[in-house]
Amino acid sequence: MTEHPQHDDQDPQHDDRHPQHDGTAPGAGGLRAGLEEARRRRRRGLAVAVGVAAAAALVGGGVVVGSAVAGSRGAEAAGASGAADGERTSVRIAGSGESELQDAVATVAAEDGLDVEWVNFDDWTLPNSALVAGEVDANAFQHTAFLSAYNVANGTDLTPVFSTSVGRWGIFSATKGSLDELEQGDQVAIPDDVANSGRALGVLEAAGLVALDPAAGVYPTVEDVTENDLGLRFVPIGATTIPTQFDDPALAAVVVGTSYFDPSQGVEEEDALFLGELADEASRPYVNAVVTRSEDADDPVWDVLEEAYADPRVAAALERDSFGRIVLVDVPVDVLRDTLAELEAAAREQAS
Repeated sequence: MTEHPQHDDQDPQHDDRHPQHDGTAPGAGGLRAGLEEARRRRRRGLAVAVGVAAAAALVGGGVVVGSAVAGSRGAEAAGASGAADGERTSVRIAGSGESELQDAVATVAAEDGLDVEWVNFDDWTLPNSALVAGEVDANAFQHTAFLSAYNVANGTDLTPVFSTSVGRWGIFSATKGSLDELEQGDQVAIPDDVANSGRALGVLEAAGLVALDPAAGVYPTVEDVTENDLGLRFVPIGATTIPTQFDDPALAAVVVGTSYFDPSQGVEEEDALFLGELADEASRPYVNAVVTRSEDADDPVWDVLEEAYADPRVAAALERDSFGRIVLVDVPVDVLRDTLAELEAAAREQAS
C-alpha cells in the first residue's frame, strides 16, 4: 500500500485508464442503494449487537500506534454485512498497488460477508478521480493532508471513514554519514506535490537544517523557509521516484517516507541521517484512511471493513509489506474529519 500520494491540481475527469463498470460493481450512489437491505438486517440484529458492544472496548483519543483491537462496531456491522443469513455485499476499493495487506483485508472481510475487489492504479492522481466518477466505492491510498489538498483544488467533498496506517519520514543520503557532513549549497530532493513537500520541509526543520515561517501552517513551501544556514537547494521530484534517484551524485540527500525504498535497495530506517517522529500531533495530517464520497460515509459496510483492518492477520501482512516501516493506527473518525476540515481551511487560505 502506498502511503504518501502525489497531488494533481487538475480537475478529476473520466479517463480511459480508469476501470469501467461491468454491471456488477456499484456506481456513485449505488452503494447506498445496495446496502439498504443490509441496514434493515442491521436493525433486526441490533439487540444482539448491543449485547456484544457492552462487552467490548473502543480505542479513542489521538494517534495510537500499533494494531487496532477488534471492537463492538465490527460485531454490529457483521450483522449488516449479511454473513449470518448467507447474503453478501461487495465493494470496489481503489488502491495504488497489489500487496499482502490487500489480500488479507479481502480474506478477513469475506468471512463477514463483505467481498472486497481492489482496483489498483499506477498513477496516484487517479484513485480520487475514480471515486468521484463512481467507478469505485472508496479508496485506500492517501493521508489526510493530501485529501484536503485534493478536495480544495477540485471542489470535491470526499471524506475519511476510518484510519488505517501511518509511516515515518526521514532524511537519507547515499554519500553522507551524518547531517554534519552536509555542505554549503548541497542539493536536497523533496516531493513536488503540495502536501508531501510541506511534510518534507517539516522534517528538515525538525532536523535543525531550516526554519519555516510559522504562519505557513501544514502547507509550507520553499518560499516559507526563513532560515537556511547551509543554503541548501531544494530539488522537487515526484515522491514515488525519489528513492530511485537516491544515489544520484547530484543529490546530497533526499527526504522521503522510509517505506518508499524498495527492499532491493537495502536502505533501512537506521540508515537515515534523521527520522521524524511517528506518534505525535504533527503526524496527524499524515494518517492514512479509507475514503469515500460524503453521501456514502455512513453506510454500515465501512464498519465491516474497519473490523477487517483491525484483524491481526492484516497487521501481520502490513508488517511484511512495509518491513515494519508503516503501522496501523486507530484515530477516531471525528478527529480525522476535524483535521480534514482544518487542513482544507488552511489550503483555501493559502490559495486565496
